Amino acid sequence: MTSPHCAQIRTSFSSYLDCAVSGQEMQKIARHLEECPACQEEFDGLRSMQLTLASLGPAKAPADLGMKLRLAISHEQAAAKARWMDSVSVKWENAIRPLLVQVSAGFAGSVALVGSIMMLLGMVAAPQTVMANDEPLGAMTSPHYLYSADTPRAIEGNSDSAIVVEAYVNAQGRVYDYHIVSGQANEAVRSQVAGQLLLSVFEPARVFGAPVRSMVVVTYSGISVRG
Repeated sequence: MTSPHCAQIRTSFSSYLDCAVSGQEMQKIARHLEECPACQEEFDGLRSMQLTLASLGPAKAPADLGMKLRLAISHEQAAAKARWMDSVSVKWENAIRPLLVQVSAGFAGSVALVGSIMMLLGMVAAPQTVMANDEPLGAMTSPHYLYSADTPRAIEGNSDSAIVVEAYVNAQGRVYDYHIVSGQANEAVRSQVAGQLLLSVFEPARVFGAPVRSMVVVTYSGISVRG
């Protein structure tokens, strides 16, 4: 079994062979080798190996060493570039892209909010007066006669020409004004026409189901001529 002192001496063999120890250390190792055959044998083996390696001379570099070095450097540069691209990609995915998504969502929300406000303003704006004889729409219905609270009688006049009246009907289906367009228009005829219109009930015009004021044309053709 190797003693601790021998083990310590053997750790200095490499430096001793290279003359890298002090003079005192060199004398100490030399005295130990003279007294310890085992360490001497170990030292002789190392020195023989050193002499053998020294006889081989310097190793010659491979002919393709330069090419291999350039190839290795090229691979390292490519790997460094890939790592940089990976770093940029990670930053894009983790920081820049979520920020852009938040900004885009905020912009879209603002546009939607402005659109909603404009739509609400359009919904609550004051409605325009709608007449049944305006431009016809699919959601609009025209007024029409329903019945009279009195038995209709012939208009008595001076001639048998038809009397055409424009009657204005409110949302309750009652006439609130009228205008004789053609035919007799004297006071007696006006009184009879007004009396019959006031007792007449109409179905009012409707826009999207809501009753509105409208105008209806009424023709009195059964004129009774006074003798």
